[in-house]
Amino acid sequence: MKTQLLCTFAHKKDLDLITDYITKSYTITERRMFVFSDADNRNDLYVTFNIEAVGYTKTPNTISIHRKKETNTLYTVNALNTIICAANNGVLDKMFQVDWTLYRNSLLLTNDEGLRRIQLQLMRRINL
Repeated sequence: MKTQLLCTFAHKKDLDLITDYITKSYTITERRMFVFSDADNRNDLYVTFNIEAVGYTKTPNTISIHRKKETNTLYTVNALNTIICAANNGVLDKMFQVDWTLYRNSLLLTNDEGLRRIQLQLMRRINL
């Protein structure tokens, strides 16, 4: 079974509501969710969970992400491409080796300004 890692953005005050909504909206394959907080803004939370990769519809405030286990780096494909281009003289080379230690315990996203790095702290593991 192929799985997909998703991340739902939440505010701390809405955590119980959001986790309940996630469990009702998806079949979570590993029966657990991880809740991370932004180290600089503890009210901003990121709830990650794995689902079956086939036939799902993303809910609002939810994105597909990837994870580099060795450094606990969460990232989007766009963020990865931005990092590669910045480190490789503007060239997107799929074989380029990223130094993941530079992004330990981070969530890497992109916005209109480019790469956005959010330093993460594990707040809670929720077993279902």
